[in-house]
Amino acid sequence: MKRILVPTDFSQRANNALKVAAQIAKKYDSEIYLLHLLELPLQLIDPHNEGVGEDLPESLFFMKLAHKKFTETFDKMSYYLEGINVHETVEFNEAFEGIMDITKKYNCDMVVMGSNGADGLEEIFIGSNTEKVVRYSRIPVLVIKEEIPIFKLDSFVFVSNLTAPNRSAFKAALDFSEKFGVDLQLVYINTPHKFKTTQELNQRFESFTQGIKFSEAHFHVYDDKTVEKGIRNAASRLDADLIGIGTHGRKGISHFMSGSLAEDIINHIKRPVVTFKI
Repeated sequence: MKRILVPTDFSQRANNALKVAAQIAKKYDSEIYLLHLLELPLQLIDPHNEGVGEDLPESLFFMKLAHKKFTETFDKMSYYLEGINVHETVEFNEAFEGIMDITKKYNCDMVVMGSNGADGLEEIFIGSNTEKVVRYSRIPVLVIKEEIPIFKLDSFVFVSNLTAPNRSAFKAALDFSEKFGVDLQLVYINTPHKFKTTQELNQRFESFTQGIKFSEAHFHVYDDKTVEKGIRNAASRLDADLIGIGTHGRKGISHFMSGSLAEDIINHIKRPVVTFKI
């Protein structure tokens, strides 16, 4: 966990994400790339002269404004950022594409993003960029919805439908849990719509974990009316500090057993959520 990308629009929710990223960075001696993206109007950009926008008076003004906001953020967050190598990063790019480009450019290990979460998956930039990043990111994306002065990770719950495509996300979650020194709890939500017997679930579990070192003692089945309610109740019962889910880019964010979108999990559950590419 050497490089953490934190996109920011200098809002409170972005600062909430930065606080968590800073605590992780201190613990694992990581660098933070604090990214602010500037989207210039198309008429100001010459498609035949890449980068020309950076020399325009308008872009210079916004660059200076961004630098001022960076300085204000560093002052406000000095307690959390002290001793961390923070890279002030400004790019002229559309938000989603810019975030994806920066993760590759600097070989980042994780993205930490802020979201309100209560009224739909809130974007921290223009458009549905948080949703896009969660959906398509090749690296884990940690979504923070509330201020967390002390980020502890004693209980990590990963929710899965125990199907073959979800194994890659499960392996990534296991790797994540090992890096953070926490035992992963694998959870399956059993709903009336797609009810599975104990025998069926045992068979699924054995097939899902074949070749993977994982204790059956850390596997939990929760019966509930819907997947979302089941995850909420399971996370509460296990006192989860973090909920993990798998995502893919084919049909929005990854579907679970009942077919409901994982956006609902991120939107309606206040706990931090981390996503892994399927």
